[in-house]
Amino acid sequence: MIRSMLYATDLGLYAPVVMQHALELARTFNANLYVVHAVEPMGLFAESVLQSYLDEQALNEFHSQGLNTVIANIEQRVLDSFREELGEDGEHDLARIQAVRVLQGDPAQVILEQAQKLSVDLLIVGSHSQGAGVDTPLGRTAARVLQLAKVPVYLVPLVQRRRQGDF
Repeated sequence: MIRSMLYATDLGLYAPVVMQHALELARTFNANLYVVHAVEPMGLFAESVLQSYLDEQALNEFHSQGLNTVIANIEQRVLDSFREELGEDGEHDLARIQAVRVLQGDPAQVILEQAQKLSVDLLIVGSHSQGAGVDTPLGRTAARVLQLAKVPVYLVPLVQRRRQGDF
């Protein structure tokens, strides 16, 4: 039985499509829904640029408060996109969302750790990230989640215009 689900979003172009699947599944199973978005850690180059422009105190302040502000803004953006998608009549569906978490780390690892921590029964992910090409059958994060997940994964294929002759 599916009582709780984790929807992993990249906030990309196709995120609303995957979100619709997550909401429909939550309705169908009368399940709780958790939402997670992973923020890649800052690279060495970006870190070194910051170090060259900020003193140690300002850099520490940026890391503690700046990152928290960015994460809070992303969490709010996710909730706002749910509200916009659901419209005025969507308060009941919005109540299914138990938490929106934005965490820093490798996306696949963050998703898998949250799935285990929250003891969800189902993972919901899109097949590609925002940067994946049309010829790529499966994105890197989706492939890793499929390979390593300990619970079923609901994979939403991203609709591409089909070429003539494709079935």
